[in-house]
Amino acid sequence: MSEIEVKLPTQKEVLTIRPPKGWISLNLRDLWLYRELITFLTWRDILVRYKQTLLGASWAIINPVVNMLVLQFIFGNLAQMDTGGIPGPIFRYTALLPWMLFSKALSSSGRSMLTNRGLITKIYFPRLVIPLSSVLSGVVDFGISFLVMIGMMIYYHVALSWAMLLIPVLIVMTLIVALGVGLWLSALNVLYRDVGYILPVMTQLWLFLSPVGYSSASIPENLQLLYALNPMTGVIEAFRWAMLGEATATLGLQIVMSVVIGFILLVSGMFFFRRMERTFADRI
Repeated sequence: MSEIEVKLPTQKEVLTIRPPKGWISLNLRDLWLYRELITFLTWRDILVRYKQTLLGASWAIINPVVNMLVLQFIFGNLAQMDTGGIPGPIFRYTALLPWMLFSKALSSSGRSMLTNRGLITKIYFPRLVIPLSSVLSGVVDFGISFLVMIGMMIYYHVALSWAMLLIPVLIVMTLIVALGVGLWLSALNVLYRDVGYILPVMTQLWLFLSPVGYSSASIPENLQLLYALNPMTGVIEAFRWAMLGEATATLGLQIVMSVVIGFILLVSGMFFFRRMERTFADRI
């Protein structure tokens, strides 16, 4: 994309917008300058999600409940996976909360550049705004689904604990992992449309490789380190511990690995996204 010269109506200077060259800085300050655009796009995604639906925001409750019933049937009734004495429905619903936040954020951010192609080709703004707003829009669904979790805790007589104060931190960690992977996928999706077909399969496979329907304690000890390389392992097990007080023996290792790998994915994804940003308007 060649440089563009824009003469500002209120100034004598000419603003020249050039495509970045080389491995440039992230310019995160631009995100703060465009914070109102992030808010607008996030709110737009929330409104569009349930537009012209009969049940509206009720889908934020129906989806995790249906998924919980399916996982309970597969891993509870059929496979008889151990839950450490915790009732199967609440054991699996607790893990589904961060997982569904992650999967929705990953799916939305991975496709975000193509779904906003009209916006990208018309005006200039930091392209990081698009996948970021796509990730943030899922927090509303999480909040609605969380109300069901509170009801299940009352039904199963699960006491509240101080560890629940860490839930906002775990939500941020979930979004960091989703955004990190989503930045890679959204940039690659502009270059190769195959990513759009791979994304649902990858998300489904990732679900079964994460301790959603079962506990990570069922993984053999010699594979625990390898299993912890999945950044969602530590997030899900930490969320389960915060809500139910059930901690695995390797929870500390899992959390550390999730934090380290999550930030590696985020930083590398941002650099890769910024690197490819110069070609988006031409290729999209």
